[in-house]
Amino acid sequence: MKKPDFPENEVQRQKAVERYKILDSIEEESFDNLTSIIADICEVPIALVSILDNDRNFLKSHHGVPFNEDLRERSFCAHTILEENGVLIIPDATKDERFYDNPLVTEMGVRFYAGASLVDAQNIRIGAFCVFGTEPKILSENQRQALYKLSKQVILLMENRLLSIDLINTKTVLNDRNQELEKFALTTSHDLKSPLNNISGLLELLKMSAMQKLTEEERDYIELSKKSANFLSGYISGLLHFYKCEQLPTDELPNIESEILLTEIVSVFSTSESQLTFQSTVPFLNLNKELINQILINLISNGLKYNNSKTPKVNISLTEDEVNYCFEVKDNGIGISVKNQDRIFNLFETFNSTDRSGNKGTGIGLATVKKLVTKLNGTINVSSTEGEGSVFTCIIPKSR
Repeated sequence: MKKPDFPENEVQRQKAVERYKILDSIEEESFDNLTSIIADICEVPIALVSILDNDRNFLKSHHGVPFNEDLRERSFCAHTILEENGVLIIPDATKDERFYDNPLVTEMGVRFYAGASLVDAQNIRIGAFCVFGTEPKILSENQRQALYKLSKQVILLMENRLLSIDLINTKTVLNDRNQELEKFALTTSHDLKSPLNNISGLLELLKMSAMQKLTEEERDYIELSKKSANFLSGYISGLLHFYKCEQLPTDELPNIESEILLTEIVSVFSTSESQLTFQSTVPFLNLNKELINQILINLISNGLKYNNSKTPKVNISLTEDEVNYCFEVKDNGIGISVKNQDRIFNLFETFNSTDRSGNKGTGIGLATVKKLVTKLNGTINVSSTEGEGSVFTCIIPKSR
């Protein structure tokens, strides 16, 4: 038996093999389908996807044999990658000086072999797509072409498999980093909130205790400092809420009376300066009440705050069809420019807008709404005209 030589580029070839992360992987139907097909086409009992490792022949697919690896030194495929054209066909192994005393021939009865090298995008041969027979044989031209073309499909499968692995790994890394960032945001926000509240309280005490001694300019400084501290406190509260909403359950609470739900929400914002109304054609909801409360409260709050009308108005409507609930929140606020409507749900996007009291927004509320709606497998969109108002539409699937 003649042992196959190593190719001149063996170091690079081994690196190419390892890049595919396929050695010792489990059987996969996509590869097994190709070996089954080529065995039928060539009318032979054995077909393999062979990957040549340092000292072994790993069989990613092994149609017709019970083992998934063998020694490289007795591998027909190790000779195949050395062929000038990358194809090796042995009509009768007993008459070939390289194989006549090979254990695969003397012990397993192999007579016929045909293999096409598996060639990657860098033109490196990492293994072979091959067939074996127990009788001497000559392949037809169609069979030869099928072997060659399907070998290219094997490489495509390996590339796609590697891409899937890389995507999964990337997703895992991103998920881990997101969890770390969320943990950092929660911890930092929680630690900062208390000192900021203390600062605001101390400033108020200072103002009250020294009112007569302070100049008007000094009182303005205190008010500005309080305003900044309150803004930061609200900003941090929004961050805490944004990250904590991911932990809220989505379990449905069956048969929530929609009229009671909407009445409770509207009552939260009921003042003599604003006008809130609602309509519902849905008697009962099968959704998580806490999530719906948070979504509607954020949308209503935005509609009232970012509103220059003498009487801010917000109307909530609830309808349904066979598969979805539809919540619509309409206001007569300042509106949103067309160019910004695709960005308003991004975290920290504010477009330098100020609310009814002159306070700048944090860009967290609508991002929270988007996150909650997505958590319910729903969608949200906005239709708006500057100076006239906005309509936010949430489509949320009914629980199956």
